[in-house]
Formats: sequence, structure tokens, C-alpha cells
Amino acid sequence: MQYYFKQYLFFFVVVFITLNSQAQLKDTAQWKAMFAVGINYPTTDGFVKGSYAKAVNFPTVNLGIQHMLKRQYGVKLDYGFSRFKNDDDSPDFKINYSRINAQFVFDPSEYIGFLPMRLRTVVHVGPGITFVKPLGTLGDNKQTFMNLIGGVELHYAINEKVSVYTDVAYVYGLTSLDNYEPALNGLGAFNGSVFNLTFGVAVSLSGCRYCD
Repeated sequence: MQYYFKQYLFFFVVVFITLNSQAQLKDTAQWKAMFAVGINYPTTDGFVKGSYAKAVNFPTVNLGIQHMLKRQYGVKLDYGFSRFKNDDDSPDFKINYSRINAQFVFDPSEYIGFLPMRLRTVVHVGPGITFVKPLGTLGDNKQTFMNLIGGVELHYAINEKVSVYTDVAYVYGLTSLDNYEPALNGLGAFNGSVFNLTFGVAVSLSGCRYCD
């Protein structure tokens, strides 16, 4: 009898721990620090005629702080840095592309019934400012303009404090390229849009206060 009692006790302890950990994974941290690294693709229409970048460029680095106002939505301030260079058939250039964006964040995971407990989706969108700086002797063609970013993240919770995630984002440049005559004078100038694919880590900086 005592043997069976111990078995039952062990079973209920395991179930309790499992349910408790799953409940914690449902929580949404009020504050998160985020760091991601990946690749980028700048659209060809953002360069002067006759020049374009490689289809895949490295690196893209994103740093951000996220604050959830409620369980499903919040805000994020993030900084992104990318570098891209000319393709083989284009005149030589290298460009540092950086941006700062304030974004609205929405987590629709609770409305997607088939997702496993540890997975969450996050949609983010918001305006920002872009700084484009060609390297070397092309520095005079640097630009500053507004942008609009939108993207989707998929998070996998390792525990209630740390998750790994991937982010697919599109940064749209809200400007037009200056007219250069000849076009070669505008080498290194860029005002187009950028696709980013990054992989990173999100770390909770506080407990959940909005898990209603």
C-alpha cells in the first residue's frame, strides 16, 4: 500500500510541476531585452542606375527593448544595423545602413489554437529614421530619411525567462533618390527597402504583470 501511495504521489508531483511550468510559459514578460543577428537583401530600385547590391548580405544586427502594456500588445524601441556591398557586375561600393524604430507589438498567439505551448508569434510595425553611409571615398552620398518597418517574429520559450526567435522584417524607405548626372556620381547612395532575416535571443527583465 505504501509503495502505491508513493507512486501516486510522485505522479501528481510531476503533473503539478508540468502544469505549473506551462502556466509560466503562457506569461508575457512586461520588459524584454532582444538581440538578433542575420542577413539582409536591399532592393535594387534603391540604387542609382547601373549599381546594385548582392542578394544576400551579412551582417544585420538588431537590438531592442520591448515593453508589454497588456498581455497581447505593447511597444518596442529598437536599433538595427546592416551592411551590404556591390554585386559582382556592379561598380564597387560598401554601405552601412542603420535605423531606429518605435514599433507597436501585437501577440496573436492565443487566437492561433494549433501552436504548441512554447511557441508564440509576434507582429510588429512602426515608423523610424534611416541613416545610410557609404564607405570610403563615397561618403558625400550619405542620406537620412524616414522609414516604416513591419515584420513577424516566431518565439520558442526555453524557460519563462529566455526564448529564442526568428524575425522576418521589411523596412520601407519613405523617400526618393536624388538625381545624379552622370549616375556614377551617385554610387553608394541608397533609398530603397530592405528585407531582413534574423535569429536571436529575448531575455525577460521583469515578471509578468498583465497575465489577466
